[in-house]
Amino acid sequence: QVQLVESGGGLVQPGGSLRLACVASGRTFSLYVMGWYRQAPGKQRELVATISSGGSTNYADSVVCRFTISRDNAENTVYLQMNSLKSEDTAVYYCKAEHTWSRSSYWGQGTQVTVSS
Repeated sequence: QVQLVESGGGLVQPGGSLRLACVASGRTFSLYVMGWYRQAPGKQRELVATISSGGSTNYADSVVCRFTISRDNAENTVYLQMNSLKSEDTAVYYCKAEHTWSRSSYWGQGTQVTVSS
C-alpha cells in the first residue's frame, strides 16, 4: 500500500507559477511511475505529466514547455513545476503512483489549483 500526499496548490494570477509536491509512503518509491493528473469542474480527469523510475518524462500537449515534472527518489517525492499558468489550468491536481511491474496504482486526495485575476 502506498499513500500519497499532495501539497502546493493555491490561487495564482495568470502568468504566475506554482510548484506542486507529492510525498509517497513506503520504501520502493523508485519502482513506481509517478504522474500528475487534473480534473476541472464538469470534465474528466486528464493526464498532465508522468515520469518513469528512470526519469523519462511525458507531457500533455497543453502543458509542454510550461510544466516540468521531476522526482527525488531519496525523498520519495515527485514535483510539478507549473509556469505561465492560464485560467484553463484551473483544476484539482492529483498525484498517481503506478508500480512498474505489477501495475498496482494509487491516488492522492488532490490539491486545488486556481488561476484567476
